[in-house]
Amino acid sequence: MSTPPDLSALRRPPTDTPGTPGAPAASGVPGWLVALLAVSTGMTVANLYYAQPLLASLRGVFGVSTDTAGLLITLTQIGYVIGMLFLVPLGDRLEKRNLITVLLVVTTAALVAAGLATGFPMLLVASLVSGATSVVAQILVPFAASMAPDHMRGRVVGRVMSGLLTGILLSRTLSSLVSGVAGWRVVYLGSAVLMAVLAVALRVALPQQAPTISVPYRQVLRSTASLVRAHPALRRRGLYQAAMFGAFSAFWTTVSFVLTSPPFDYSDVGVGIFALVGAAGAGIAPLAGRWADRGLVRPLTGGAFLLAAGAFAIAGFGQHSIWFIALAAVLLDMAVQSTMILGQHTIYQLDPHARARLNSVFIATFFFGGALGSQLGSIAYHADGWGVVSAFGAALPLLALLYWFSERRAAERSPQPG
Repeated sequence: MSTPPDLSALRRPPTDTPGTPGAPAASGVPGWLVALLAVSTGMTVANLYYAQPLLASLRGVFGVSTDTAGLLITLTQIGYVIGMLFLVPLGDRLEKRNLITVLLVVTTAALVAAGLATGFPMLLVASLVSGATSVVAQILVPFAASMAPDHMRGRVVGRVMSGLLTGILLSRTLSSLVSGVAGWRVVYLGSAVLMAVLAVALRVALPQQAPTISVPYRQVLRSTASLVRAHPALRRRGLYQAAMFGAFSAFWTTVSFVLTSPPFDYSDVGVGIFALVGAAGAGIAPLAGRWADRGLVRPLTGGAFLLAAGAFAIAGFGQHSIWFIALAAVLLDMAVQSTMILGQHTIYQLDPHARARLNSVFIATFFFGGALGSQLGSIAYHADGWGVVSAFGAALPLLALLYWFSERRAAERSPQPG
């Protein structure tokens, strides 16, 4: 068996400064700060999804085809993956509060450009940039983990991450309602104002947090790749969440087709309001964090896979009932949120000095799975309807469950946590 590479040369020694990985506050993170971080993650990640209910309007405004309009979503997601791979690792190399401020300022400028766009290419470029810099959410999560004491880390991360899934789900609703009342430009300009306010609030509220490594940027990226090779648990949890987020994306991408067709015939605003139902699943995050702190990561992970598969079974058999589809949405979101918290709880224990880089790999992996799930879900729906989507969505967590059964054997061969 190969020996994991020694990354100790990249680390700074622990300091006594509160909030650094070497000295978490004994009393934990203040409740108001946890709430601010949760709201901040939700507000920033929402920038990735505002455009989804606007595509029909934007197609008419700029005179582009449906396929061209869809590039807006694709480029925003590509921007986010680029940010995860090339910006989030800087959270270990630079002082985090300064990095967060700079990224939010750039996000604000990009959203203003999007709101004032005079042509579709300008909107595409602005969306690419705002997608890349909206990774602030994934710098804040390891920031919170570093401030929390070991015995509370799971619940703190759970509370902060509850904001992320809530932001994903509510963004579509908010965008639909605002654009219906004031137009699509106000969606972008309003978010720009929120990002500016958030930049000031976080600048004032967050403590300074010293870098954990002091090497050139190129070596930071190289060390991120080394972490992937060194930690099997990072690869495993990333693949788990890629399957779960793929199922999640397949559901939420295609459910709008179901709800806007007979027998439901919902309007776009109605579909946006339906997304509020799924937000109820975000309430599981703090509980998942508590369960992770109690050492229940492995059994809860397997249970979450079964819950997600069951949610798609309910959605498939009850496709003509809004109550069954709503129940499936809540159960699916609970399962996806749980595995996300359990995964982050696991990877943050691998190396306290590399949490930003570990998080960048984890999030980039499962967002790739989400993009693939969204695309394949759309293909499945247009090929043979909601029944095929339900089967596809159930298959992904079941495949993850099969991989989960190999976890104990892997642990016997190597003592890495997973």
